[in-house]
Amino acid sequence: MKSSVPFVSLAALHWAHIQAKPAASATRAPTSQINSRPQPGTWTRRATPPSCGLGGAGRLWRCDIEGLSWSSSARAQPEATMTWELVLWLLALGALLLLLVQLLRFLRADGDLALLWAEWQGRRPEWELTDMVVWVTGASSGIGEELAYQLSKLGVSLVLSARRVHELERVKRKCLENGNLKGKDILILPLDLTDRSSHEGATKAVLQEFGKIDILVNNGGRSQRSLIMDTNFDVFKELIELNYLGTISLTKCVLPHMIERKQGKIVIVNSLAGIVSVPLSGGYCASKHALRGFFNCLRSELTKYPGIIISNIYPGPVYSNIVKNALAEEVTKTVVHAGDQSYKMATSRCVRLMLIAMANDLKEVWIAEHPFLLVAYLWQYMPTLAIWMTNKLGKKRISNFQSGKDADSSYFKIWKTKHE
Repeated sequence: MKSSVPFVSLAALHWAHIQAKPAASATRAPTSQINSRPQPGTWTRRATPPSCGLGGAGRLWRCDIEGLSWSSSARAQPEATMTWELVLWLLALGALLLLLVQLLRFLRADGDLALLWAEWQGRRPEWELTDMVVWVTGASSGIGEELAYQLSKLGVSLVLSARRVHELERVKRKCLENGNLKGKDILILPLDLTDRSSHEGATKAVLQEFGKIDILVNNGGRSQRSLIMDTNFDVFKELIELNYLGTISLTKCVLPHMIERKQGKIVIVNSLAGIVSVPLSGGYCASKHALRGFFNCLRSELTKYPGIIISNIYPGPVYSNIVKNALAEEVTKTVVHAGDQSYKMATSRCVRLMLIAMANDLKEVWIAEHPFLLVAYLWQYMPTLAIWMTNKLGKKRISNFQSGKDADSSYFKIWKTKHE
């Protein structure tokens, strides 16, 4: 026998094959139609391989079965579309959740988002700043004083500079009482930023004492509270000499040492007044805007020294004596009524965020509570709206100051918590 398949089996196979075909194609389709595109959801017959057709019923049965295929594209295409739609919806939902999280963080923020991220996930000052030599100007009060206290707990060597030597002695004693330093770790170096001829000698004194300068914190300066039209020109000159020219003079004395070592940090304690426009502080704003422009240019010129970090820090209102010591209409006059300062950010919190910025080499740092932080963002991204708001609030600010209140506080009734 030529085939091992009984005749009855062969007949049953052909009957099943015929029933599976569409009624319109009961006869064998021409060769030109065999390879045509199948309709979705139908049985189609592929071209018969050359080896089929002879050699017995068994081979014919096998070729007939292999020649059938089921087109399922009608079901696959909708499933693929639904999968991509689901992926897109999930991505959109994830983006929305991320936006909501960032919005909540912003509403509770007391610093820019990069700074707060560094506080959460970044390097710790306790790890990064140990064993460094840190030179702090304006160390006799305010932010500089608090910075000395917190640095003394990190195991650094401190250089404290200001004009009032007796105040520097007081700060040193407190650092030794509450910190981890010994007397030899703290150098008191009297310094007048307006006496630029003394800056080179002061720099040499620090290098002779400690052999290096890892961090220079330019914190010295004064604020101002007076209307531009009422202010003597000498006040503007004094603010530029002290806040701007004195700072860049000392920096230029220290910078060659850092370039020689190819490393170091230069920290500029600027102000939100270096970003925004603040009525009653025209000369102060000018000096702080000048600092921002100068040090941003310096950073660009030092790109071949990646180990030298320029960090501009912009605190908002901080609880200190800055208003009490601010210049008024004359160089010899200071503010008579400082007003209530209790609504301002605690100095300890401001300094902690500064240390985090220093440990993480942040280049631009905003430290302020709302609404002052919000105003800074508006000046950065929506200046037209910011100018309109400043003009509206400026009238109230001037009125507050002239009536003996703090210029910044009275139109923000929500901040009335006393700082210890």
